[in-house]
Amino acid sequence: MITQQQLANLGFAEKEARVYLALLELGPATATQIARKAKINRTTAYDILGSLAADKLINLLGETKIQRYAAESPKKVINFLENKIKQAQENLCQAHALIPQLLSVYNTKEKPRVRYYEGGEGVREAFEDTLTSKETIRVYAVGEDMFKALSEAYFRGYFKRRVAKNIATRVIAPDTPESRAVVKNDAQEMRTSILVPADKFYFSTETNIYDNKIMIASWREKFAVVIESKEIAEGYKKTFELAWEGAKQLAVWTSVTAGVDAKIAIV
Repeated sequence: MITQQQLANLGFAEKEARVYLALLELGPATATQIARKAKINRTTAYDILGSLAADKLINLLGETKIQRYAAESPKKVINFLENKIKQAQENLCQAHALIPQLLSVYNTKEKPRVRYYEGGEGVREAFEDTLTSKETIRVYAVGEDMFKALSEAYFRGYFKRRVAKNIATRVIAPDTPESRAVVKNDAQEMRTSILVPADKFYFSTETNIYDNKIMIASWREKFAVVIESKEIAEGYKKTFELAWEGAKQLAVWTSVTAGVDAKIAIV
């Protein structure tokens, strides 16, 4: 037996399918009978019957004082679909014709966007956005607080997915045991790191700078902000490069290379 879903696949709305099937099964019937069979209210039934009549899938019988409706031959469904296709083709032609006018008023200038995320799941969602990066991500990071916020297991999985997407990172982080645990895998995880003295430069927030975005996360307060702005991102990138050069001079440990292994001895 034909189902509502099969009719929906042909372009019928849900209630249209129910009314049409009701009419096929009932034969000539009143709106009240059709509404009861289709399990919808009578006012809605009148609206749908009018729509089906306009599509020439049903007709109105006027031989009694009480208005009755009857389904046309199911073959009319072919005409119904052909008319829909014809209308869609006409709409497509009109759309093509309108494109030049639409483009003439389209503002192509990038507009800054700010998105706010809250709670553990929100911070995770913001952090996941970094996996869309088309370039090396510049990062201010700290291992201890991020592991507490989202778990070390999550970040180990994140690192693997980042590597699978061929996204490298450059990281400045305070020198802590947790940071050491991360950077020891720098080569495998496409990461270049500089650890700076934690007693002077400890920070608990995470900042990722990539493409035209800056993701700032507070692991302790569990919220994050993603700013999408070309101008601001460029400013943050230049500031990071300045910090990177300074961090080299203060490094306690680094995986920065210049053709040869240039790790600084652990002190």
